[in-house]
Amino acid sequence: MSPAGTPASEQERPAPVDKVRGPLLAAAGVSAISALLYGYDTGIISGALLQIARDFDTGDAWEQVIAASILFGAVIGALVCSRLSERWGRRRTVLTIAAVFAIGALACAFAPSKEMLSLGRIVLGLAVGGATQTVPMYVAELAPPKIRGRLVLTFQVGIGVGIVISTIVGATEVVPWRVSIGSAAVPALLMFVLMLRLPESPRWLVKAGDDDRAREVLGRIRGEHADLDAEVREMKELEEAERAGSSDEQGWRGLRQAWVRPALIVGCGVAIFTQLSGIEMIIYYAPTILTDNGFSETAALRVSVALGVTYLVMMVVGLAIVDRVGRRRLTLVMVPGAALSLAVLGLLFVTGNSGRGSTPFIIACLVAFMFFNAGGLQLMGWLTGSEIYPLAVRGAGTAAQSAALWSTNLLITLTLLSIINTVGVGQTMWLYALFNVAAWVFVWRRMPELTGHSLEDIEGRLQKGEFAPKDFQRA
Repeated sequence: MSPAGTPASEQERPAPVDKVRGPLLAAAGVSAISALLYGYDTGIISGALLQIARDFDTGDAWEQVIAASILFGAVIGALVCSRLSERWGRRRTVLTIAAVFAIGALACAFAPSKEMLSLGRIVLGLAVGGATQTVPMYVAELAPPKIRGRLVLTFQVGIGVGIVISTIVGATEVVPWRVSIGSAAVPALLMFVLMLRLPESPRWLVKAGDDDRAREVLGRIRGEHADLDAEVREMKELEEAERAGSSDEQGWRGLRQAWVRPALIVGCGVAIFTQLSGIEMIIYYAPTILTDNGFSETAALRVSVALGVTYLVMMVVGLAIVDRVGRRRLTLVMVPGAALSLAVLGLLFVTGNSGRGSTPFIIACLVAFMFFNAGGLQLMGWLTGSEIYPLAVRGAGTAAQSAALWSTNLLITLTLLSIINTVGVGQTMWLYALFNVAAWVFVWRRMPELTGHSLEDIEGRLQKGEFAPKDFQRA
């Protein structure tokens, strides 16, 4: 008997671990694989470009096009998968994305020319953009508030794993680029098989009018003793309120509503600054920049490995602390370090201290930048998009945010080498340092602390016009 006289068998006990955590861990696994493919497919081009340039006799212009093709496809993929995830559901859309990942990887591996390689990377980009739009949203809609940040950030960790693997493959200098790119089809097939065992998003099921299936899915995720009726009721109340509105309050039209606009500004602003911060400049072109400035190919590729490992380590650290430290606080602490690292790196190049004697300082600046950038701003790119948009516009909102991110990435990738050739490496680093300063100001003024708040609570505050940083306290 318990102290209160109630038999222990009748007391509320924690739900069995396998019933509570199994589907969530599987969903996190799908998220990690899709992100690994994103990180690998975008990162592998860094080392592969050195081989591709020899095979296809490319210059700077075609190297930029080949690197950027995947980003062009990503913009389209994010927009298309927005509609698919609303019509088909999150689950069927993720299955389609997995299949496109495999097709794109094989198309690139067998490309007979630089033109066909670019087309193959556009196909890969469709999957990359679709994954960034759909997968974090799917995981966020499955997860309970207290662990949502950590589960969604498995996507970021997966990106880091993909980047590390791609840099290691490139640094070996023995794996043919066709093999390194085509091998991505294997995890894509694994992602497809794993997704077959996962349920549809309960929030999408409520939106589709299938409350019984939504309750069944929540039962699998939350466990036997969770208050499923209350959670379904909260989802249903929001959905009914949204249905009572006009069609202008839903989907892409709904993003134009004044009360939704603060979320759109924060989501797209953070997404744009994750790219303007310089992360893709370092990931895509670090070997090219270093070899152009006296580094051997071997040394440049090894630096890329160090940068990839740093990225991954900081993703794991972020995964562990983001729900305790807070999204906003972590970002504000880390961004100044990234800005300072780029400023010092630019100074080394501008003052002519970019020779062999300064190699340790150059590498230290690159690693320090990756430490601060990956451990702060980069964590927020996909996490905020999965959290801040109301259910009625969530698909469109995450698509708009993904499109903003990939469009910025595309612009940077298409112009970076040309900017460096025009103004110099050092001045380019200073430009991106200033972008980091602007990012800090934006987060400080605009981004509220979402840590610990349920998706429904965030939506409720947005409706009340209480979406400024001062309106949110840690839950």
